[in-house]
Amino acid sequence: MKKLTLLSAPLFAVTMALSGCQSAYYSAMESVGVHKRDILVDRVEETKESQQESQEEFQSALDRLTTLINFDGGELEEAYTQLNNDYESSLAAANDVTSNINKVEDVAEALFEEWADELEQYKSASLKRESSKKLNSTKRQFDQLLRSMRSAESKMEPVLSSLHDNVLYLKHNLNAQAVTAIKGEFTNLKRDIKILMDDMNKSIEDSNKFIEQMNKAG
Repeated sequence: MKKLTLLSAPLFAVTMALSGCQSAYYSAMESVGVHKRDILVDRVEETKESQQESQEEFQSALDRLTTLINFDGGELEEAYTQLNNDYESSLAAANDVTSNINKVEDVAEALFEEWADELEQYKSASLKRESSKKLNSTKRQFDQLLRSMRSAESKMEPVLSSLHDNVLYLKHNLNAQAVTAIKGEFTNLKRDIKILMDDMNKSIEDSNKFIEQMNKAG
């Protein structure tokens, strides 16, 4: 079941609109020799890359906020603008991660459904049994990967909310007192970003393992 949160809500309508096109897309790719398992591997790779990009954006926002709370004179307006840009970039990167995970889940569902249907076409009981075992093993591996991806994804929204709160507060309070006020939130945000980074790294590691297993099986 594809997850829908406040973070991914803007993407939901697009996902629904495009879902009807996916079957035609898979058929077209199949006709030129690109199978669903190939698309799945490519999409897992793309998701991994988007997670790495999001890590960079969140780290940049954290670094910017660290600089801001240690603010010692200068132009606060400029510091706020830079932090706001970092927040917007982090939000875009996070939405890209969610979109890519949804695409991974979509093609995996299509692949496993096709694979299960094809089991009924076997005349050889032994070959059918072996293919069924391979299907179940691949599904277990994928389910673990998807849980890892969704777990990391779920950690993005609290970080984004905290970043947004800080940006919003500074927008109307560009003074030293405001900087002092957000220092209280900084420790929690720093902790949440650390948790997010760790979960992202776990998901990236699981993606690499899954890609390697799929390539071996292929």
